[in-house]
Amino acid sequence: MANVVVVGAQWGDEGKGKIVDWLSERADVIARFQGGHNAGHTLVIDGTVYKLHALPSGVVRGGKLSVIGNGVVLDPWHLLREIETIRGQGVEITPETLMIAENTPLILPIHGELDRAREEAASPGAKIGTTGRGIGPAYEDKVGRRSVRVADLADDATLEARVDRALTHHNALRAGLGITPVDRAELIAKLKEIAPEILKYAGPVWKVMTEKRKAGKRILFEGAQGALLDIDFGTYPFVTSSNVIAGQAATGVGIGPGAIDYVLGIVKAYTTRVGEGPFPTELLDADGDRLGQRGHEFGTTTGRKRRCGWFDACLVRQTCATSGVKGIALTKLDVLDGFETLKICVGYELDGERLDYLPTAADRQARCRPIYEEMPGWAASTEGARSWADLPGEAVKYVRRIEELIETPVALLSTSPERDDTILVTDPFAD
Repeated sequence: MANVVVVGAQWGDEGKGKIVDWLSERADVIARFQGGHNAGHTLVIDGTVYKLHALPSGVVRGGKLSVIGNGVVLDPWHLLREIETIRGQGVEITPETLMIAENTPLILPIHGELDRAREEAASPGAKIGTTGRGIGPAYEDKVGRRSVRVADLADDATLEARVDRALTHHNALRAGLGITPVDRAELIAKLKEIAPEILKYAGPVWKVMTEKRKAGKRILFEGAQGALLDIDFGTYPFVTSSNVIAGQAATGVGIGPGAIDYVLGIVKAYTTRVGEGPFPTELLDADGDRLGQRGHEFGTTTGRKRRCGWFDACLVRQTCATSGVKGIALTKLDVLDGFETLKICVGYELDGERLDYLPTAADRQARCRPIYEEMPGWAASTEGARSWADLPGEAVKYVRRIEELIETPVALLSTSPERDDTILVTDPFAD
């Protein structure tokens, strides 16, 4: 039984939610291994739209265990609101279907306050484009060994000690930013109030994952954001605060890397980005507007309009390498319907030199200019196609050229938000 990691291979928003849901029918366990509720996954099932931020996409599938791993930073108040919302749509969520790792760090109100204050204080060129939800500061506290973790909620003395350690750091930062000190008693009271609701889902995820693997259960590891936002391999500093690439899947739930059998990279048939940072193929013209309108390119979490551009084969080849991607799921092909000509970035021009990868230094990234290869578009619709025979010939050629340029085969092809509008080439679980 293969275990599969799903990662975004661009800047996020590639359509991971639908693909994870589509694959979850074949899985027994679906585990989130990094990120926070800054991620947004939209699922469309039988006409019902589910918007998930903290919950794994598998929660909408009955009979599955959904796991929030220790690599995630968790806002407990947001999680409970999201659970109630999804329950209101008829989905049952219980401690038998959802487990939270005991060593998962919590996002506290002070993290969001710090996040927003820093972004507001930054000069225009220094803004990261954060969602302001406290994810970055929560990861900082984790590395700084001052997090409040899920397990700490079970003991009042431990909880108060953890809060005191965090406030020593945060109140100093707040003073520098002109923010009032944290009300310690109020924060502790809020945590004690919510503790019973969170603790009923808590458990030793590492142990359960090991037992599931030994029992031959299929595990689906779900990533958030995209590999180009990885703290190490993304377009730093315009990145998220965690490792997004596939190697994090093992660390983020407490299971050895040998448990990973297949890495599926989710790739949009064009490119989008939310927030600040370099974007070599960005289109600031009618074609860019058309991609945004046809693709409904607005952030699930923030509602912000996404920046749109042509497909960048250099970037995707790069992320396929850093995540060890075996196959890609190509999404939103139907958004390209009707374009007379399509462009694919096959390299960059930097100060007179041709590069086949995006350099690390931010100043060099900003000066990279795309080198394009043009291909004819297609007039017929690809929306809802469920076999290669349903696709126009030029669309097939476009997909095949992408495979060649990124040096990775297409395993699945998605042609609409509906989960069944998917062409299966290779079943990742059968690897």
